[in-house]
Order: sequence, then C-alpha cells, then structure tokens
Amino acid sequence: MTESERYPGYDVLQKRHSPSWNEPTRRVINARMSIAREPRFFTSEEWLTLSAICDRVMPQPSNRPPVPLAAYIDDALLSDRKPGYRNSALPPQGEAWRLGLAAFEAEAQDIYRKGFTVLHGADQDALLRRAEAGTLASPAWRSMSSKLFFSQHVMPEIIAAYYAHPSSWNEIGFGGPASPRGYVRMGSAARDPWEPIEATPGQEAEVREKNRNVR
Repeated sequence: MTESERYPGYDVLQKRHSPSWNEPTRRVINARMSIAREPRFFTSEEWLTLSAICDRVMPQPSNRPPVPLAAYIDDALLSDRKPGYRNSALPPQGEAWRLGLAAFEAEAQDIYRKGFTVLHGADQDALLRRAEAGTLASPAWRSMSSKLFFSQHVMPEIIAAYYAHPSSWNEIGFGGPASPRGYVRMGSAARDPWEPIEATPGQEAEVREKNRNVR
C-alpha cells in the first residue's frame, strides 16, 4: 500500500458544500486552489531556482497534479504575509529569499560551473545539505547564514505550503479547517464520522467505498 492509499477513496473537497465547511472556509480553499501559477513577486530566474529547490525538498506523487509550492511562497511574499516573527540575524523575508536564491545560483556556478536548475538532483541535494549544515560560503550570501536561511525559510515555508493544499490533506486524512463543525473525538485512535478511515492492507476496497461518502 503506497502512502497515497492510506485513505483510499477520500477527497476532502467533497466537504465543500457539506456542514463541515462554512462560507469563509470555502472562500479560503477556493483562493488556494486558484492561485496564480506564475511569478508575481520573484523574477523568472528566481522562480526557476525556487521551483527546483521545492522539487528537491518536497518530492510529490506522480499520480496527481503537484501542489504549486513556488506559487504559494511567491503569493505570500507578494501579499506580505509573514509568520509573525523574524530572527534578527536574517534580513526581512522577501529580501532573504531573493538573497538566498541568488546565493544558491552562485554556489552552483562556483562549484559545478552550471546553474542550479540544470544540476543533477544529487548535486542540488548536496548544495541543500551544505546549506543546512551552514558550510556554504560564497560571497553571494553576504552576511546571511545559509544555515539560518535553510532552517527558517526554506524548510518551514516549503513544508507549510505543501500542507496548505487539499491534495496533501487527502494523503494524511485531514478534513480541513475545523469550522464550523470542529472535531469532537480527540482521543487516541478515535475519529469523528466526518473523518476518513485509514486502510490497512487488504481493506482498501471496503475502506474506499466508505471514504467516498465522508462529508
């Protein structure tokens, strides 16, 4: 059983017009589903580098359209949505992203004599691991720590973008925002009737039919 089959037959968007979601929730989800798939904050070059980094940090299943990770980050920066805090050793969020993406490109050119986007996946991963460890030292980083950029922007913002999308909710059996219905059975292994059933091997067909009716 693959990861995407943990909740066979489940589609959280079936809740769109059910008592599980109210109109504010529908507006939020509709906006996420219709987000622009082209750069509006980033340049086209920055967008390509960001997209390549997103692909390495969060590989996605091939059996569905990918979550538009770069688009979510681009939209957040364009709309000036911030997490509410900032490490004083880092520049403002948008500036940090521009600086970090340019630095990854510079590191790729310095080490491999190629742009980041055309490197083999293993080489892209190697640069990302060195950023995580804080061992990248191109002058392009200026005073910004590659380790801080990786830990406080790259990882959390890409992962948050992924799990903001309904496709990812289907993978983990999440029912979306708890408004207005909420969640009642909070104990271990307990589930509300409007939550999907997780399948075990051999149960897929039975569970799929039940999950199709989850609202």
